[in-house]
Amino acid sequence: MSHLELQGVTFVYEGGTRALDGVDLLVEQGERVAVIGQNGSGKSTLVRHLNGLLRPAEGRVLHDGADIRDERVARLAARVGIVFQNPDRQIFARRVRNEVAFGPQMLGRSRDETRAAVEAALATVGLAEHADSNPYDLGFSQRKLLALASVLAMRTPVLVLDEPTTGQDLRGVRLAQSIVGAVAAEGRTVIAISHDMRFVAETFERVVVMRAGRVIIDGTPDDVFAETAWPELSSTYVDPPLPARVGARLGLGSTPTEASLVDALAARG
Repeated sequence: MSHLELQGVTFVYEGGTRALDGVDLLVEQGERVAVIGQNGSGKSTLVRHLNGLLRPAEGRVLHDGADIRDERVARLAARVGIVFQNPDRQIFARRVRNEVAFGPQMLGRSRDETRAAVEAALATVGLAEHADSNPYDLGFSQRKLLALASVLAMRTPVLVLDEPTTGQDLRGVRLAQSIVGAVAAEGRTVIAISHDMRFVAETFERVVVMRAGRVIIDGTPDDVFAETAWPELSSTYVDPPLPARVGARLGLGSTPTEASLVDALAARG
């Protein structure tokens, strides 16, 4: 699958909440895209349209130019894997190993392929030693990693992460960054919703900013976190990451390197 596209997508929840309002968005194969904005801006609603969990009231969702309106969620899940913000909405098996195996099995993978996928996914997220544990004997951050492993094992062309760094320590954040990089290096697409602006700035090549169900900014981290964009970010309650604020004050741009910050601060005495 080479690209995803939303054309004029509008979605209204029961009760009248207009969560998406004519969204146009094109994501090409292999892109790393972060979606940011205040709670209620439409981020989660948007990504749930990508695998058919939600269907547009107006507009179209396209996979490689083909409208997915009439495709079953089970078929779409083979292309777009979503890791929810709350892992407890995904986890259901009594053993970690079985949880991770479910997706590959549903895709028709052989026993050997499934076993290899499970072992690789658990090793990637650091849960190999918990393969025979009950998922609910794990802490929240580990259950998030388990939910991630269950989708990684499916090897979908598109990986969607909803708040992947929530509840994670620095090691967990670095792990999430390495997984995003590894998936993208294979030519697969990664889309993430995040309130962690440093994670966004350091990990993604493109940032989509949402407000009230619409895309208000779409660009590189350099563009989105530039000082000229701060008023728009503020309108959806997003603060630029600390390096962007410091970089603006020191004339280093919106995504300064750690080395440039150290040098600039040292030069100031």
